[in-house]
Amino acid sequence: MDAVLSFFRLDCTKNKGKEEERRLRANDRGFNLSYKYANNEIKTSKYNLFTFLPLNLFEQLQRIANAYFIFLLILQVIPAISSLSWFTTVVPLVLVLSITAAKDATDDINRHKSDKQVNNRKVEVLVSGELRSEKWMDIQVGDIIKLQNNQFVTADLLLLSSSEPLNLIYIETAELDGETNLKVKQALTVTGEMGGNIDALAAFDGEVRCEPPNNRLDKFTGTLIYRGEKYSLDNERILLRGCTLRNTDWCYGLVLFAGPDTKLMQNCGKTIFKRTSIDRLMNMLVLCIFGFLAFMCTILAIGNAIWEYQEGSVFTVFLPRDEGVNAPFSAFLTFWSYVIILNTVVPISLYVSVEIIRLGNSFYIDWDRKMYHSRTDTPAEARTTTLNEELGQIKYMFSDKTGTLTQNIMTFNKCSINGKNYGEVMDFAGQRIEITEKTEKVDFSYNHLADPKFHFHDHSLVEAVKLGNTEVQAFFRLLSLCHTVMAEEKTEGELFYQAQSPDEGALVTAARNFGFVFRSRTPETITIVEMGVQRKYELLAILDFNNVRKRMSVIVRNPEGRLSLYCKGADTIVYERLHPSCSKLMEVTTDHLNGFAGEGLRTLVLAYKDLEEDYFQGWKQRHHEASTALDNREDLLDDLYEEIEKDLLLLGATAIEDKLQDGVPQTIEQLTKADIKVWVLTGDKQETAENIGYSCNMLREEMTKVFIVAGNSLEEVAEELRNARQEMKPEAGEDPPFIKSGILGKKTKVVAEETVDGEYGLVINGHSLAYALEKSLQLELLRTACMCKTVICCRVTPLQKAQVVELVKKYKKAVTLAIGDGANDVSMIKAAHIGVGISGQEGMQAVLSSDFSFAQFRYLQRLLLVHGRWSYLRMCKFLRYFFYKNFTFTFVHFWYAFFCGFSAQTVYDEWFITLYNLVYTALPVLGMSLFDQDVNDRWSLHYPLLYIPGQLDQYWSKTAFIRCLLHSCYSSLVLFFIPYAAIQDTVRDDGRDIADYQSFALLAQTCLLIAVCIQLGLDTFYWTAVNQFFLWGSLSVYFAITFTMYSNGMYLIFTASFPFIGTARNSLNQPNVWLTVLLTSILCVLPVVAYRFLLIQLWPNINDKVRFKVRQAKMAPTPTSRREHIRRRSSRRSGYAFSHAKGYGDLVTSGRYLRRPVLNRTAVFSPSEHHQGESSSLQTYCAIKDHPKENQAAP
Repeated sequence: MDAVLSFFRLDCTKNKGKEEERRLRANDRGFNLSYKYANNEIKTSKYNLFTFLPLNLFEQLQRIANAYFIFLLILQVIPAISSLSWFTTVVPLVLVLSITAAKDATDDINRHKSDKQVNNRKVEVLVSGELRSEKWMDIQVGDIIKLQNNQFVTADLLLLSSSEPLNLIYIETAELDGETNLKVKQALTVTGEMGGNIDALAAFDGEVRCEPPNNRLDKFTGTLIYRGEKYSLDNERILLRGCTLRNTDWCYGLVLFAGPDTKLMQNCGKTIFKRTSIDRLMNMLVLCIFGFLAFMCTILAIGNAIWEYQEGSVFTVFLPRDEGVNAPFSAFLTFWSYVIILNTVVPISLYVSVEIIRLGNSFYIDWDRKMYHSRTDTPAEARTTTLNEELGQIKYMFSDKTGTLTQNIMTFNKCSINGKNYGEVMDFAGQRIEITEKTEKVDFSYNHLADPKFHFHDHSLVEAVKLGNTEVQAFFRLLSLCHTVMAEEKTEGELFYQAQSPDEGALVTAARNFGFVFRSRTPETITIVEMGVQRKYELLAILDFNNVRKRMSVIVRNPEGRLSLYCKGADTIVYERLHPSCSKLMEVTTDHLNGFAGEGLRTLVLAYKDLEEDYFQGWKQRHHEASTALDNREDLLDDLYEEIEKDLLLLGATAIEDKLQDGVPQTIEQLTKADIKVWVLTGDKQETAENIGYSCNMLREEMTKVFIVAGNSLEEVAEELRNARQEMKPEAGEDPPFIKSGILGKKTKVVAEETVDGEYGLVINGHSLAYALEKSLQLELLRTACMCKTVICCRVTPLQKAQVVELVKKYKKAVTLAIGDGANDVSMIKAAHIGVGISGQEGMQAVLSSDFSFAQFRYLQRLLLVHGRWSYLRMCKFLRYFFYKNFTFTFVHFWYAFFCGFSAQTVYDEWFITLYNLVYTALPVLGMSLFDQDVNDRWSLHYPLLYIPGQLDQYWSKTAFIRCLLHSCYSSLVLFFIPYAAIQDTVRDDGRDIADYQSFALLAQTCLLIAVCIQLGLDTFYWTAVNQFFLWGSLSVYFAITFTMYSNGMYLIFTASFPFIGTARNSLNQPNVWLTVLLTSILCVLPVVAYRFLLIQLWPNINDKVRFKVRQAKMAPTPTSRREHIRRRSSRRSGYAFSHAKGYGDLVTSGRYLRRPVLNRTAVFSPSEHHQGESSSLQTYCAIKDHPKENQAAP
């Protein structure tokens, strides 16, 4: 029964109590099934075959107009009040619902395909004592599964055993937290002893009691009960779905959480039905229009009652009333008759046209070659067609960092050694040359162990190494020794580095290419190759990194027996520990560091010292005593580290570039000019996020201040936020300024914008953000953040990303956009009004959940500033014009009612009423709405300020709607009374009377059509052949159809349907009729032309100013010349990206981190091997992804 309910998308577990503790037993499906835990099948789709129709109709009927049309259809089947056939409503309504349903079905089919692809992946499962290949969807809680190298983790697992020494495994968590560096997990010893023994694993019957499903990625609590003993479980034993197994042959795991219960899926958020702000405004306006329609019908019904009392009795002599019909009942019937006649104020064709316009603008995005990434063969894609105009109204943009702003590639860019700056390329005149892809690269072929993917352009550095420069060689020797990188050599000369952070991998790779190759390590030794000669250093101690020390050191003994301490760390930390003799060198190095920091590079200072044997032995003894102390162990070790890390000698500094995607700083600059606020929400640590902030020019030294919020309690965070807000705006009150907003009594609180003097930035940590997002602090966080130019949130979970977006959506009347490329961004993408996915290195989860997707962040400016702005402008012009032409059409009926006894007679021919919106005016307005543009794409990018009117709702709002209503009212008065007065008591050229109902109807509808066509011409900025064809073609079709329908032949064939026999040829051949048409058109258009002329002359907006410049230029702007590179200097350091956690020094020296040795290297270093450099395989480390299965989609 549960399966049946699940198939119909009815959750059979909702009535169950909330799970408080998870209890499961290994290899016991019967026991585990009794708890009805979810299986491993995931469903991101919204519908299935049976629920599609009712659910989709329910969603579409949330559009009030659709519900109204169904109500109108019911009225039209009542003969007593209907003056129009029922099919005039049914056909357009079915068309609208079908188009929307087809589009929604297509989107959901794509989601079904994605789910099917993930659910049908295969994994080996231990069943009945043997390994079987099963689909992911069939995995159950309590199953034991086997994972292979480079395979995605199937579900949330308890690690049982692995192929590696001490049951260690290496995983990549980019899909979860955006970090590409490898992480180490270790199984419990009691389970690790089982290894790969199938019999032992099949007999394993341990019972796990742990926390219920939740979204905390960094925390896990539980216990394992096995053989009567209890073992504590924490996050270090758990493998989460979405991770990838790396550099580990195999491992076994016990399924704890499956499918929707996994932490990845718990963070994904729900798929919600997104509507644009224009849709929401339209719902409100449609309600107002219904009220206005009821008001008009009430007036006309009252008029009918009065007319029946005063005049109707006169006609009863020859038009007797039906039995029971009196004046009040006649008024009641008249009310509903006018509801049908005046329903054109909200025609169904409006929604047909809206869907066509959105579809067309979506195709423009798909077809845009300037958003096509040729290297990956990835075009831009509008994955939904209902949100295009929302792209022109974005106010807040939330971006992930890793893979979105950056390429996940760290490169050794520059360095300073003994006061000399390396990394720049000079010409013969000593002038600096900008480095491009065509710049000559250093030839590392002399080093057969070099990484071919490493590029450097300054030949002087490699020459210094070859010439045996002592300081340069000491510099690279330090880089090859002072780290915790692990080396693996599966085949001779093919090195793979496993780095704790991608920066360390980049530094060790740089040393490798310059001739100091880190080859292997044991707990006691480090083996390197120095300029082709193998040397083995004795590793005596690792003084590991932590967030307070901000440095790491190693103490080694070289083969000659000399003791040395090598240190690398932040410049401010290392400088404090330098020998006074380094003061002059420190000044020069500081100058170089300022230059590096000005370019956004991440810097690190290197220093060393030689140690005396006797001193070191004494220090080592004290170190042993401190490391085994029961009390104050950390403090004692820190004191010892401080003691030995002093009087260091400065070697130089490194500069690493965290490569941004192409065009990221320029894109952010453009978006900022368009008054779009950019917030970065990243799982990376604070230093890394700040570095990218400065590299992207989101954070600048010129800013008044950058606030850091890092409180560890609710009170601390509240105080930090309050102090920041008061510093930015001392006069601001304690309570946030609210703007009442809402419709029909549903009031919502909107926090008003607060302007500040100066530019500020805000950086907040994940643990502080958790406190700031609590209900008591939400508004304080929002106020403070919105006062800042840039906001960066680091170490945030996927759920926190969504919560930040939801906070802005709730209290700011603004449109939000979220952009990301990983599964950790899915919840944020779903929460925002617009979700954009980048098809990058972290799988396709973000793309599959997004509304728009492309390959590079830089395409975002074109998506928003060109396609988004055009879509918004076109939709607003369409709505203004559409309501104008239909209100004008309808109001003429209203005025005519006062001259026809309120009898619900139509002023126009019935065929004109039917074809007015479907034929005569449909194509011209579609042409304008699909092709119009105020300025071309190059001018749109040249003037980002053109984007601001969309954020302020200047083109379509309640005020614009009221102006449209008044304009229509004026036009309808002209279009009714001018023809009425002109035709009254008028005769033809031959003296016959022309003042009959049919002639007046023809004149009124001709004047109406020509007037609205002229208005369309005034609204069109950009004329194309298609626009011209649609406009003149529609007028031609009108006259052709009119003469045909009013002909003798049509009357003879369909007498009842075509009563206007001869009206066209008798009326339209009279000069006074055409003079009336001309006079009516001029009177309709003249006020509009005068108003727009005065508006442009006295109060021009940004569009008017730019269009004036375009007319002056008579051509698109010339491409901006490449700006000359100005070397910026900075005293701020882009800190080295050590891991946010404590380093792996203890694991290295204990041997627990080491891999099994693969080959004997006794003859590896013979000089005769140097010629083999060409065949060396690429070295890889965690920041660069070239694993064979990397292109698999993430779960």
